[in-house]
Amino acid sequence: MRICIQKVVLSACLAAALLLSPTTAPQSRAADLSNGRRLFQANCADCHVKGGNVVDREKTLHIEALKANGRATPAAVWRQVAEGRGKMPAFKAFLSPEQIEDVAAYVLDRARSGW
Repeated sequence: MRICIQKVVLSACLAAALLLSPTTAPQSRAADLSNGRRLFQANCADCHVKGGNVVDREKTLHIEALKANGRATPAAVWRQVAEGRGKMPAFKAFLSPEQIEDVAAYVLDRARSGW
């Protein structure tokens, strides 16, 4: 029975690692807000003017909306930018993980400042 429990725990840990690893934001460096701003202006600003959302007015980049939609953490914003969702395209084919990290940090910085 002990071996069975150990196998279950090990399997659960491995499954969690596999599920989280491809979509987890890099954590090895400090994000570059100025690069995030530049990338946001080039890739995101047309749809997210002043933190708004011209496609879906309910899903803005204002801190209240990010919290309500479960997107108020660096990892959640990183996943949203990388993978997209709904009408938002995925940017992982166009931006590196580090660039996505910079955009996520910029979005959260601006959201906390009120855009």
